[in-house]
Amino acid sequence: MTTSLLSEEELLLRNTVREFSDQVLAPRAAKHDELEEFPHDNFRDIADLGLLGLMVDEEYGGAGGTTKQVAIVSEEIARGCAATSLIYIVHLTLCTHFISHYGNESQKNKYVPDLVSGKKIGAFALTEPGAGSDAAAIQTTAVPANGHLVLNGTKTYISNSPDAGVIVTLATHDRKLGYKGIDAIIVDGDSDGKTVNKLQGKMGIRASTVGEVVFNNCHVPATNLINEENLGFRQTMEVLNASRISIAAQSVGIAQASLEAAVDYAKNRSAFGGPLSDKQAIQNMIADIATDTEAARQLVMHSASLKDAGLSYHTEASMAKLFASTTAMKAAHTALQIHGGAGYFSPTPVERYFRDARVTEIYEGTSEIQRMVIARNLLKD
Repeated sequence: MTTSLLSEEELLLRNTVREFSDQVLAPRAAKHDELEEFPHDNFRDIADLGLLGLMVDEEYGGAGGTTKQVAIVSEEIARGCAATSLIYIVHLTLCTHFISHYGNESQKNKYVPDLVSGKKIGAFALTEPGAGSDAAAIQTTAVPANGHLVLNGTKTYISNSPDAGVIVTLATHDRKLGYKGIDAIIVDGDSDGKTVNKLQGKMGIRASTVGEVVFNNCHVPATNLINEENLGFRQTMEVLNASRISIAAQSVGIAQASLEAAVDYAKNRSAFGGPLSDKQAIQNMIADIATDTEAARQLVMHSASLKDAGLSYHTEASMAKLFASTTAMKAAHTALQIHGGAGYFSPTPVERYFRDARVTEIYEGTSEIQRMVIARNLLKD
């Protein structure tokens, strides 16, 4: 990462997380990928570093901070283990921040300290079998009854859900109202009437556990409604817009790891009487992904800086997410190509980078959705 644009505090944070990622996360990544199990050791270590409290008020155990700092951390964690970075992003930006930004004092005091300390893992349940990019089409219902909200419906592809103690869940109290009827509700991990079926067989990001969350007359206290009725969709869109910056940063981390692997291999692999790095074709490939990676990083930092300054950032966040995810895929593909046959096998990390990169073009809004958002914002009156 270019250091000239980082403050002294940001540079210290970057260097601390980079060292942690290189020394702790990267050596564990292949094993966690193989096991396809939640990396509790990584999560505990991240909590011990205080990284789960970024952009959370100190009165709830947080560390304060900025969107830019969260992006820096997300990138550096992804350099070592992309799956762990997704766990971190979902827990912090989609669950903890949702409650800390929109919850009332009682909700913040009850849930945020345990999320910041890592005592509980957070998840965010939006996607359904028939409602992915079209979030307003969700069918899960939350009906008031005797001081409770009764949830019925199914959520799918919910990251962290098999291990989550807190799930921010989107449900509708009236399907006829469309997005205006959507509410955000805090569901405890041990709530009666809630079951989680772990989904396995993912192509990449395999250590990030994913589940199908089924609500069957799941009763949660009515006091777990975040803010008030009809605001869930608006809150969700704002949280997702902010989270896209972190996913873009994750993509940059995958691209950076791919670039570093390509450079290292090209320097040390000898072919046709000299190192691969002497070959102009290889030099061109490396130059292209290095340029794209730095450009993606600057888009991420720009959108984060806009948000921190209180300026409009939604278009820029979508641009960052679109370009960074495309760059991650391109960089991983190029790194694998430079490795040749060796890159196709798991002892080298580039095959994992390739698998991990693919989903960045899908989750948190597909590339097609990002293009639609960008164009709509540019073309509106």
